[in-house]
Amino acid sequence: MAGSMNGKTVVVTGASAGIGRAVSRIFANEGANVGLLARGYEGLAATAAEVEHAGGRALAVATDMSDYKQVEMAADAIESALGPIDVWVNVAFASVFAPFHQIEPDEFKHVTEVSYLGFVYGTMAALHAMRPRNAGTIVQVGSALGGRAIPLQSAYCGAKHAVNGFTESLRTELMHDHSGVHVTVVQMPAVNTPQFTWVLSRLPKHPQPVPPIYQPEVAARAVLFAAKHPARKQFWVGASTVATLLGQRIAPRVLDRYLAATGYKSQQTDEPAPRNAPNLWQPHDDDLDADHGAHGSFDDRSHDRSPQWWLREHIAPIAAVAGGAAVAALAAQRR
Repeated sequence: MAGSMNGKTVVVTGASAGIGRAVSRIFANEGANVGLLARGYEGLAATAAEVEHAGGRALAVATDMSDYKQVEMAADAIESALGPIDVWVNVAFASVFAPFHQIEPDEFKHVTEVSYLGFVYGTMAALHAMRPRNAGTIVQVGSALGGRAIPLQSAYCGAKHAVNGFTESLRTELMHDHSGVHVTVVQMPAVNTPQFTWVLSRLPKHPQPVPPIYQPEVAARAVLFAAKHPARKQFWVGASTVATLLGQRIAPRVLDRYLAATGYKSQQTDEPAPRNAPNLWQPHDDDLDADHGAHGSFDDRSHDRSPQWWLREHIAPIAAVAGGAAVAALAAQRR
């Protein structure tokens, strides 16, 4: 899969906004045709227009990722319209911001159905298409919170942990079968997406991603890179992700105490809680501004570059240049 995406068929779930929206655009800019899955019609239509403006073909299919039959039918429709699926990117999620004791059972269940089983169902549909051809790549958009959970996001953190475990199991099965299908996970940092405005929240103040915050285009570049280099099991994006995941391995009890002391305040701004109806059960297509785009409300505080990720993308050519320079220097010394 390394190389051009020109003419490839890519499926992106959660494509109507946030990371999914940015991912859809970047694959279209690479020449891919993109199948777009999400619940919201207006956001899907806007994403489809962006894909086509970039020169790709788009097929938008309104899909509830918690319903496998809908996912299966969407995959069939995309293959019929755009051709065999080469890359499937699982992004779609739902969440609740609240202490665990304030979350209702049906709310926790639905977050799990979308944010975990939605990835499972997307992967099932992708494998149904890819296994007979013995080729294809599945990219799971994960999170640093899938390796280190934080307060106020128990349902989301639980789902992201589950995605990691499920994907590890699947990877070993594909290895056992000597399959040409690859699956990889991109662990994301805090990203400036619209979710913090529309998520179901019982916090007293407006929820926010824990800084440092990155723009969704940083996440999209990482997903594209992972799709081109799927043999690696995981990619970590952003210095904060690296620090979080390494910190969890080295000193988890220290992180427990730190997050207990800071995790509530760091996930809230000083602004009042949003008045919008949450999108847990329904998309925001009945809003006056139904297309929410890729960015959330934190543009002025978000980074559009990650030095850590830039180094990860370029480490191979840098190492090759450094190695060549070392060989040349050694040869010059011997002359």
